Amino acid sequence: MAGTPPVSSFSPFLRYIPNSRSSTLTLIRSSSSPVTSPVSMDTPRETRKVVVCGGGVIGVCTAYFLAKNGAAVTLVEKSAIACAASGKAGGFLAFDWCDGGPISALARASFNLHRSLSQELDGPKSYGYRALTTLSLTISESQKPSTPSNSSSKSTGNSVVPSWVDGPVQNTRTIGNTETTAQVHPQLFTRTLLSNAMEKYGVEVVIGKLEKLTLEGGRFQSVVLEDGRVINADAVVLALGPWSGKFEALSSLFRVYGLKAHSIVLEPKEPEAITPHALFLGYYPAQGGRPIDPEMYPRPTGEVYLCGMSAVAEVPENPEEITPNPESISVLKRVAKTVSSRLGEEEAELKAEQACFLPCTDDDLPVIGKLPGVSECYVATGHSCWGILNGPATGAAMAELILDGESVIVDLNRFSPARFVGRERNR
Repeated sequence: MAGTPPVSSFSPFLRYIPNSRSSTLTLIRSSSSPVTSPVSMDTPRETRKVVVCGGGVIGVCTAYFLAKNGAAVTLVEKSAIACAASGKAGGFLAFDWCDGGPISALARASFNLHRSLSQELDGPKSYGYRALTTLSLTISESQKPSTPSNSSSKSTGNSVVPSWVDGPVQNTRTIGNTETTAQVHPQLFTRTLLSNAMEKYGVEVVIGKLEKLTLEGGRFQSVVLEDGRVINADAVVLALGPWSGKFEALSSLFRVYGLKAHSIVLEPKEPEAITPHALFLGYYPAQGGRPIDPEMYPRPTGEVYLCGMSAVAEVPENPEEITPNPESISVLKRVAKTVSSRLGEEEAELKAEQACFLPCTDDDLPVIGKLPGVSECYVATGHSCWGILNGPATGAAMAELILDGESVIVDLNRFSPARFVGRERNR
């Protein structure tokens, strides 16, 4: 969670469940692009078959760009598309909040790709894409709330606060404008992208558990599902999110752990009164203790999404087994009604109380690239809270790497899984 621009929003990660004995798979059709060996202009390229394992935003974006560029893609998922963090995240997008850090180029490229995808797929209508003004503010339960006002906004600190935020607000700053911050509904985005990939580019979806990969001479040959089905392909992408740590081919090289994040979704009685302002809060409970940093995102659907209360926890085998902690949900409900009287129990319906796991790595960087020691085996995971933001550029870069031999849209060298070779892995 974040309260200032360089920190991340409760954004998304991908939905996929693998362990050393089980995982989800996705197949995608894709044709080959320039590979390492030169190809004559008169020689048609051979269509490459790629299996993408994982039906979250990272896997779906990878499948989409592979198929759009000619690959024959199959996407394998154990449960349902975007049923974990990719469906329960905030969907917040920021252009320059990662500037100065190693994922800056990835984030900027992906923000721009989100904008172009929105134009291509009618994002505002299909999955709630819209630009936002983003505010940072401090709120304390022990302070008296603001006097109700009929005006559209009020001033506090250096910024204007919308009138629906009628709690005891202080120290307000504008930290993002409609050129630099935006949002999507993450589940609708992921599923819209996949539907488009299936209809236009022939991506095929297979529901089943990943059992293992088969190799021949150190080269990937096929994906084997728990029920015995075998999917032969030229390459495989493991986009397993927080379940990467349960798949031995990955966990033997690097650690991916889960950060359990909680959220609630509210539907106010008067949704038209809620303006498109994302709020990053420094929240001080009345009983004292450490402040928390929840985030609030009104959505064009009329809902208000509120997230926070995250902690490292054991990732269950199945995403359907993930349940929220009642104490964390209770805190988020209290935050909602303190921020706005329109979000209290009597003024808003509780549509969802939920939790999901964000995939994190020991060096806080995503893992994107070729898996060392295995030809034609690739990985894309560990995006933490920026999974929804960085999904498109990750997918586009993976498609370039697999089909052309290198990524042009983003330099993937610092994200390569090869960086873990020779390191002592944390447990």
